[in-house]
Amino acid sequence: QVSSTLYASRFLTGEVGGLVTHQCFYSITSANRHDRKYWCKMVENKACFTIISTTGYTSESYAGRVSLQDIPQNGTFTLTMTELQKNDTGTYRCGIGPTKRGLHITLNLTVTADSSTSEPAEVVLGELHGSVTVLCPAGDTLSSEKRFWCKVGTTGCTLIADTSGHVGRSYQGRIFITPRDSSGAFKILINDLKVEDSGLYSCGTGRFGSWDSPHMVALQVTTASILPRRPKFLSSTVGGSLSMKCHYDPKGNYEKKYLCRWKEASCELLVDSAGFVHKSYKRRIQIANSDQENGTYTVVMSHLREEDAGWYWCGAKNGHTEHTSSVKLLIQKEICSSKDPETSTIVKPALSTRPATHSAPTQRHVTALTYTAGIVTASSSTLLPTAAPSTSVTSPAEIYHKSSSHESGLLPVVLSALILLIVITITLLTLSKIKYWKEAGEERSTIRNPEEGPVQAALTPVKEQTMEETPHPEENQECKTDSAKCR
Repeated sequence: QVSSTLYASRFLTGEVGGLVTHQCFYSITSANRHDRKYWCKMVENKACFTIISTTGYTSESYAGRVSLQDIPQNGTFTLTMTELQKNDTGTYRCGIGPTKRGLHITLNLTVTADSSTSEPAEVVLGELHGSVTVLCPAGDTLSSEKRFWCKVGTTGCTLIADTSGHVGRSYQGRIFITPRDSSGAFKILINDLKVEDSGLYSCGTGRFGSWDSPHMVALQVTTASILPRRPKFLSSTVGGSLSMKCHYDPKGNYEKKYLCRWKEASCELLVDSAGFVHKSYKRRIQIANSDQENGTYTVVMSHLREEDAGWYWCGAKNGHTEHTSSVKLLIQKEICSSKDPETSTIVKPALSTRPATHSAPTQRHVTALTYTAGIVTASSSTLLPTAAPSTSVTSPAEIYHKSSSHESGLLPVVLSALILLIVITITLLTLSKIKYWKEAGEERSTIRNPEEGPVQAALTPVKEQTMEETPHPEENQECKTDSAKCR
């Protein structure tokens, strides 16, 4: 059970006169590695009296029969108590910190007259985004009982995966329980490790809650990882092809490389470096090249089908150790215009109503993605044409639908253009009318007083009209004497 960065088993059993070993696991950080570790016993659920700590302190009542060993590089400290007594039964804590208020795990120790010594947990280290291999011990080679992997908690062991097809949501596509070998042993393979995967686990065979000979495993995921976070998805199209570049440690001397298809905690082998090819993938899959120096090999898949979509595993095997990584393949029916499968968009063939300008057949290019060094790169393959160059690939109903949808979008643009055209027309008419008035005024001025010439021509039509309407001096006199008539 994870409690911040510290976890351990919650139950211990031992027999009188025997010994018990308890392991506490912590995240491998600088602070945790150098901090104080301790083991204490609760008294009346109020105080926890220290029995031993890494500062060198040991309680007198436990002198000579208790020891504490810290292994910072594994993130583990181990408590061992010998010459167990009946009154050693009780509640204990293992913790980290200068006081007992820091990180700690509470557990119960039961000492009985006929209890066997519990087996210490196996420590398995893995890097963030990497993979681990857990070997479960040999069992009954003829047993048909399912194999399991569960996480130890305060109330029992929570099932993560088993061979009946159960897989926890957070482990989809990244856990595989191998078949038994000749000794009855089997392996748990986990990849794309996360920080929260750290914890105490158990593997074994049997029915849920009554498993036979469970094996305890402490999985430690180190956060100081140099492994890149590889893409989890690849995308291609029906009939297309793709290549996956798989990676492994070149110093590992892996004897066999392979690609398998994952489903419900199992992985069916499709192709390997020894020449095996699954019958349903004949002439569709191959390991194209292998670079031992750089620790890479490439798997090429072609003539893809819709049913090829799903999870795939790259794997490299050396004895019981295997390095694995997983990727999910997405198969689309149409061409993708984006190299990123998570943000790709479907591109439909363009409408063509014009005759072909050349006689060469039209070719359709299918984007194929390459899974390499954590980067998705693109290549292309060419398929036969699906329609003649001069043939429209869009139905009339679809044309009408598209046209209707575009009309509503073009309406505001058309209205704006029409309004602008009207304004320009009115402006041009107004300028033409002003020019006409000006020319007419010049003609009248020239006829009335030709000697004035340019001066009179410079007058505007409005001023000329005013001068023409100015009354004669006699008329002015008449206006003064007969105002009513002037008005």
